[in-house]
Amino acid sequence: MPLTTTPFGPRATAAEVLDGVDLSGRRVIVTGGASGLGVETVRALVGAGAEVTVATRDPAAAEPLAKELPGVRTAALDLSDLSSVRAFCADWSGPLDALVANAGVMMLPNRQVTAQGWEMQLATNYLGHFALAVGLRGALQAADRPRVTVVSSGAQLRAGFDFADPQFEHRPYDPFLAYAQSKTADVLLAVGISRRWADHGIAANACAPGWIHTNLTRHLDPATMRAFGAMDADGNLLTPAHYKTPAQGAATMVLLAASPLLDRVSGRYFEDNQESEVVDGGPEVMSGVAKWSVAPAAADRLWDLAQPVLG
Repeated sequence: MPLTTTPFGPRATAAEVLDGVDLSGRRVIVTGGASGLGVETVRALVGAGAEVTVATRDPAAAEPLAKELPGVRTAALDLSDLSSVRAFCADWSGPLDALVANAGVMMLPNRQVTAQGWEMQLATNYLGHFALAVGLRGALQAADRPRVTVVSSGAQLRAGFDFADPQFEHRPYDPFLAYAQSKTADVLLAVGISRRWADHGIAANACAPGWIHTNLTRHLDPATMRAFGAMDADGNLLTPAHYKTPAQGAATMVLLAASPLLDRVSGRYFEDNQESEVVDGGPEVMSGVAKWSVAPAAADRLWDLAQPVLG
């Protein structure tokens, strides 16, 4: 099957991707929409006419955005707390045209677990969004051509999902490995939704926004930031040539969530506004989607692992 291509390059902005697209009457949820990539995603979607709900742990943080943009509402959602996810889903009414699973945490320095015993990065980045999508399935089915967009990362190239010890109970906790595993799980979530819900008209794709300065990197130590080329020896932030602005990073996200160019495209992974080639993962691979991230058997196994946690 040929890869899906678009006319947008890696430096296109979210607004440019949606230029001329009419989203009037369409309803979208963006998790983590109060900062960074989420804000730019919300701005572009509202600019095209959508009604957007910003789902965030701190709704007060989204109030300035709601005041700036008519058509934005806010709602409380803590993805690491499944009772919060259930409450959010119970409060939602009516069709849902698109869910943008954007919120996340990155490289927590110490192992933390949720009430369900899930490692915090995996719980927040994957399990919370899995529970949210499952809880909103009826709302998605009620919409015309609904979509789920899962924000992953190039980190998925570094580690497959460790089904033997996903919560780091028996192996030493590694902040980056835990993050990479959670981002692989995010791609597998899109694959799983595509496999199970296609007959209900629900499409799902995953993407990597690219390298961007956002609050997501708040847990990274200076040595890691310097290794990324994003900080100098004096602690000042640098912006290497391969970094994008938040508006450019959000472009692939809104492409998947709302562009008519992706009608009937599902179960794929995109970066720089193009579908990515499936590659062997590894420490030297810089682009593409790892075979382990799109493996149907792994997607099914992960779904079966997470489903019982929802109760």
